[in-house]
Amino acid sequence: MFSWSRQFALAVMAMSAMACAGSAWATEQAQQRRAGRDVRQETRQGARHTKQECRAADQKSNSQCRQDKRQTKQGGRQAARNIKY
Repeated sequence: MFSWSRQFALAVMAMSAMACAGSAWATEQAQQRRAGRDVRQETRQGARHTKQECRAADQKSNSQCRQDKRQTKQGGRQAARNIKY
């Protein structure tokens, strides 16, 4: 009878350890998502400023300024992917 309860206790402890490891991974994953989101938000602001500066300088057409903004945002997306994965 004692061996059965001992095996049960070991099984419960093993399951608890696995549950803790899973929650630690979830926390790390949440931090990565948050960092990626922060990078994308900062990139959006940077892209807006890039386009505003481009339009104010009148050196390029509106479509060229749009391309600059897209490239800036794409760079931010890639940086966020690098953080997450």
